[in-house]
Amino acid sequence: MEPTKPSAQWLTAFDDFMKIVEHLRSLEGCPWDLEQTHESLKRNLIEESYEVLEAIDSQDPRKLSEELGDILLQVALHADIAKKAGHFAIEDVLAQINQKLVRRHPHVFGNTIVTGAREVEDNWERLKEAERGSSSPVAGIPQETPSLAYAQLMQDRVAKAGFDWEDISGVLAKICEELDEFEKAENPDAVSSEYGDVLFSLVNLARWHGIHAEEALRQANKRFKQRYIKMEALATIHELDFRRLPLNEKEDLWQQAKRIVG
Repeated sequence: MEPTKPSAQWLTAFDDFMKIVEHLRSLEGCPWDLEQTHESLKRNLIEESYEVLEAIDSQDPRKLSEELGDILLQVALHADIAKKAGHFAIEDVLAQINQKLVRRHPHVFGNTIVTGAREVEDNWERLKEAERGSSSPVAGIPQETPSLAYAQLMQDRVAKAGFDWEDISGVLAKICEELDEFEKAENPDAVSSEYGDVLFSLVNLARWHGIHAEEALRQANKRFKQRYIKMEALATIHELDFRRLPLNEKEDLWQQAKRIVG
């Protein structure tokens, strides 16, 4: 099966977009854009990625479209920086991802037969292992990956290699074991180490339930922020000094906030 070719309208829009980026990074363009480097843009890429996640949570298609455009801008900026350095151009980026998508979907563009999504995932991992030149499931995970996501990705990979509990009871027992070791830790270094083990085990529990730990904590942070702000608002409505309230009254406000904002 041959990949679908993009329309002329799409190509024109993309070409216009790249011309704008190239102009921004020219001597006649924007001084800020011109001085950017791969390193200076790292923070922007991370920030824009999280703004995409927020747009998805908002369920606002227009907002998501806007934020995806900001991600595309980051790709274009990096490509233009590389082009001016003589390393690669946006055409190389597109060619590589086109080739990778076809290569990693032999069940779509080749003769491989699969029975479902799980088999697709297994094939994908085998192809990635061959590409990175290592058979170890723990190799090749970017070091900058957020820690919860890193732990879950690593656990996913070793589980597919057969290193996993037989059922969830082993996961729960391991959490209890790690909590016990945390309580018995006798110095700050040991406390920190055992706390890390507790978190790692909790990530494994999330994996067993099909929960993305990084996303679950992000949503928990969001809920806490909304509830706390509502607590403060409720205190203001009742003309109370929130900071001076005793803990039991703050807890009452917390329960009210939970009922209101969820």
